[in-house]
Amino acid sequence: MNITKYVTGETALKFVKSRDRVFVHGGAATPHHLLRKLVERADELYDVEIVSISQQGEAPFNDPKYKSSFKLNSLFVSANVRDMVNDGRGDYIPVFLSEIPNLFKRNVLPLDVALIQVSPPDRHGYCSLGVSVDVVATAIKVAKHVIAQVNPRMPRTHGDSMVHISAFHAAVYFEQELPEVAANGTLSEISMRIGEYCASLVEDGATIQTGIGSIPDAVLASLGNHKDLGMHTEMFSDGIIPLVESGVINNKFKRKHRGKIVSSFMLGSRKLYDFVDDNPSIAMLGIDYTNDTAVIRQNPKVTAINSAIEVDITGQVCSDSIGTYHFSGVGGQMDFVRGASLSEGGKPIIALPSTTAKNVSRISAMLKPGAGVVTTRAHAHYIVTEYGIAYLYGQNMKQRAKALIEIAHPNHREALERAAFERFHSYEFERTIY
Repeated sequence: MNITKYVTGETALKFVKSRDRVFVHGGAATPHHLLRKLVERADELYDVEIVSISQQGEAPFNDPKYKSSFKLNSLFVSANVRDMVNDGRGDYIPVFLSEIPNLFKRNVLPLDVALIQVSPPDRHGYCSLGVSVDVVATAIKVAKHVIAQVNPRMPRTHGDSMVHISAFHAAVYFEQELPEVAANGTLSEISMRIGEYCASLVEDGATIQTGIGSIPDAVLASLGNHKDLGMHTEMFSDGIIPLVESGVINNKFKRKHRGKIVSSFMLGSRKLYDFVDDNPSIAMLGIDYTNDTAVIRQNPKVTAINSAIEVDITGQVCSDSIGTYHFSGVGGQMDFVRGASLSEGGKPIIALPSTTAKNVSRISAMLKPGAGVVTTRAHAHYIVTEYGIAYLYGQNMKQRAKALIEIAHPNHREALERAAFERFHSYEFERTIY
């Protein structure tokens, strides 16, 4: 198409038909204008399936009055659709992030329409996927119709983010701010203690992977005295900026993409989006590459830091549900846990506070009924709470229980010791509680 020929959202969304499967670009690239125009057609549509990873901002299709028009088949349960998944108007597909492109390419989830958001085209007609390459690069290739929201607020990023405007069946020019997640201000004492314990495991010259939230922010804030760190991650946020500017993250010793931060998507403030705009030191690549364990393991001392909802005393890690309640998703945790464990000198770390806000122990005797095991006990190496570090690799079941109880909240240790004694009939736990 002519790169200056745009259509209205109403015209573009006529491509969507009842019973279509519609992929929606996620994260900070969620195309809100297109979604609103799609929902305006709700009375004309029925049984349209929305497929996406993690959308940010408003999800206008998530209104019970649209339940006959739209259903959600989520690849990761974000906060704005959590009720939709859990009350039956949607569902959740457990899948490693690295394998989602295969669902599209192998026609396990064939796509009728892809709704995406891109930067304006350059003089050669190339737009940038900007803050989110992840699975959308594959979705564009396989979808029967691709509809793009062209937004001048989308940064142009390097790597595999470029797509020619001729790949779009319709393009809608609409300027709007990208969704932002503000960096945590004052981090809590608990988060900082966890961050410091995690940082103590990071060696100089390591390649790190972190996510978003208070604990990743605390880890990054605790790395200021480290040297020559690299970053190969699925996503990042504002917390990396001071470390890049100070030279702590310089990617000097990486074996893959030396000198560059490798990621697949990002989510943060406008400061972050401006930081990555036309920044050649950042390579935005497809999730099937960034999260490929064969790629991850080639970097030195990969230290992967991920969070969890609950860990039982044998090391089973639940990260996607609270019992049967779907809270998030499998994501890339196992991709990086396995990649780090296979890296020379690598360290997979699961970090979590010892209790919930309601003072329920997150180190549990048994996972809640229905809880999803995202990282198996065979994959668990380091578990970190504000009370210390438990090293589980190569430890038997009793040793694991003892190590995990030691980093549980003191108020819950006795109950956990009793449960361990009843389970393992071990004099070690009997001696502790009697």
